[in-house]
Amino acid sequence: MGQKYLASGKSLSMRMWEEEKPTQEEKPISARDYETCGYVISGKAELHFDNDQKVLLSAGDSWIVPKGAKHTYKILENFTAVEATHPPAEVKNRDASVAQ
Repeated sequence: MGQKYLASGKSLSMRMWEEEKPTQEEKPISARDYETCGYVISGKAELHFDNDQKVLLSAGDSWIVPKGAKHTYKILENFTAVEATHPPAEVKNRDASVAQ
């Protein structure tokens, strides 16, 4: 999916999305089997939840996506961010989308 894994433990992992390119459209809505906490290093993106909540993310901003929350992203400017996932996203195929 484009991420680089930085560290992983038994109950937490960290990854980086580096220079993700702007998109004209949102990515498909998905829900994940883990919680995500992120921090924007550079660029801009929109985080959309299925309840019509939209969060603009810019350098210095952080966000949470609860486990199982239906959401999508739209990259507005080259985007670099670090995310922590609990439990680790890369274990037991948790990175696979659950399309909605």
